[in-house]
Amino acid sequence: MMGRRIAIVGSGQAGLLAAHGFVQAGHEVTLYSDRSAAQWLHGSRPTGTAARFELALAYERRLGLAHWEDVAPKTRGAYITYCPERDNRLVTMQGVGTTHFQAIDLRLQSHRWMNDLEAAGGRIVVGKVDPERLEAIAAGNELVLVATGRGPLAELFPRNAERSVYDRPQRKLAMMVVTGAPQSIPGVPFLPVKFNIFAPYGEVFWMPYYHRDHGATWCLLFEAKAGGPLDRFDGCTTGEQVVAMAKTVIRELMPWEASWAADIELADPEGWLVGAVTPTVREPVGRLPSGRIVMPLGDTAISLDPIAGQGANLGNKLAHHLADAVAAAPGARFDAGWMTRTFEDFWADHGAPTVTFNNLFLEPMTAAGKLLLIAQSGSDGASDSAKQRIANAVLENFIDPRRFTQAFVDTRAARKLVAELSGHSWHRQVLGGAMRVGAGQLRRMFGAGPAYVSLLPQAS
Repeated sequence: MMGRRIAIVGSGQAGLLAAHGFVQAGHEVTLYSDRSAAQWLHGSRPTGTAARFELALAYERRLGLAHWEDVAPKTRGAYITYCPERDNRLVTMQGVGTTHFQAIDLRLQSHRWMNDLEAAGGRIVVGKVDPERLEAIAAGNELVLVATGRGPLAELFPRNAERSVYDRPQRKLAMMVVTGAPQSIPGVPFLPVKFNIFAPYGEVFWMPYYHRDHGATWCLLFEAKAGGPLDRFDGCTTGEQVVAMAKTVIRELMPWEASWAADIELADPEGWLVGAVTPTVREPVGRLPSGRIVMPLGDTAISLDPIAGQGANLGNKLAHHLADAVAAAPGARFDAGWMTRTFEDFWADHGAPTVTFNNLFLEPMTAAGKLLLIAQSGSDGASDSAKQRIANAVLENFIDPRRFTQAFVDTRAARKLVAELSGHSWHRQVLGGAMRVGAGQLRRMFGAGPAYVSLLPQAS
């Protein structure tokens, strides 16, 4: 079977990955980009942190695109501080994965991957694609994938009301790439992504990052509930203002992080974003006025709040799934039925558990989530203990949300998981965790220092 004519609109993470997958499979691929490779590298903003876990990184590796794996920071786990109220670090978690994850500056990545694509035989057309031009593209290709993120072309694909839980943004976002902070977190024996969760106000994350000019840096993300003390970035019009406000918020709400962040500076004038995302799942078929059809990819198909770091991962997985689907039926007609079946298979496998898991972080913590958090209390990122195994399982679900998402939703599933990982009853494990949390609270109440529960010496 001869290669198929496939067009991809969009030169971000998912679009370029799909283009490479199809070129390497012998298809005739044209990528339409709103900017050149050089414009991506200089003159663009990073479109997000785009941290990827092993399932996503493995596909990049397979396609020969993991150019920065040996030089970029290798994040090994997560360090979470949960605060039910201001100034109360109730419980922490140090979860370690069996694989690393990484975040590469998308400007550097798209620049290199576009050049790689042309060298591999793919065709790149630079210019704006509007619905009229998309008609011409669809007329000249057998399959058209739209990977332009949350832009105007996304409106071609109807919103799936049942799967789209929200109709408006749940957080106000401020992201910045910074230099000046050490490539470590005090008290953590591995390089982590750092989470500070404030139940009433929102969340703050920093992720080890590989910057186009400075190499190892950090990407900071503030996820503010509207009107709360994290919601301070609306008036910022420059990256320097965003970083200055971030320092102020850290000093006021996270004084335990102030020394770590004292010397941070904006990595480059374009290395920041302020905005919001409405989490949306769209239908897999977009109909043009002529009746021709196109299919969504990446954020155009499923748009997630960045709160749990799943967006780029889901885009990679969908690109991989589409390449496999085309390979599995070389002579298939890419009609609405094919698009729907292909997407529904992906939704059942990766889409549904990932969207469920990601959205959990936008809501108050479930009873099941609280049970897991208490059961792992005392994890230190180094020991082989029951509490550490539970912390590691929480981390592993970020890597593959198919594994344990049910245990974050269903208390019975959470109890079962705790019992399996601890080797004894869930009651015993949770009671032990609750006692450690209580000890930390007593230390806090009597002025014996912060409630660093996970650093208290305890037996499993």
